[in-house]
Amino acid sequence: MLRLLTAIFALVFIGAVAYADPVAVAMYKNPQCNCCDEYAKYLRQNGFNVTVTPTHNMSLISRQHGVPEKLAGCHTMLIGGYVVEGHVPVSAINKLLKEHPNIKGISLPGMPEGSPGMTGKKTKPFTVYEISDAPKVFAVE
Repeated sequence: MLRLLTAIFALVFIGAVAYADPVAVAMYKNPQCNCCDEYAKYLRQNGFNVTVTPTHNMSLISRQHGVPEKLAGCHTMLIGGYVVEGHVPVSAINKLLKEHPNIKGISLPGMPEGSPGMTGKKTKPFTVYEISDAPKVFAVE
């Protein structure tokens, strides 16, 4: 009986995961930025539904969403009620969406070499910061 219940639970769980709707991502990026396009492709390959909006007003978009200049990246995304700035690894985004912390969002500032969507080789762990009133480390990837 226990095996039967376990099997039923597994089928229901796997079915729920298989048919889950992709998470919607609204990405704002500079029209000439190719690494942002590569990052959007990375997100799509990891199950996100990405809509890209080219704009020449990236600093305005970042400010409107409460991103301090020191945490700015080359693109700004809105995901699940949060702002995500830069080439943040999917594992950090998934952690954000799972834990639902009381913050504005997360950021991998700048354009670190070897980060998702960027060329080059990763030479050290990526530090992802909270976008909050008192920014602190959210994850080290």
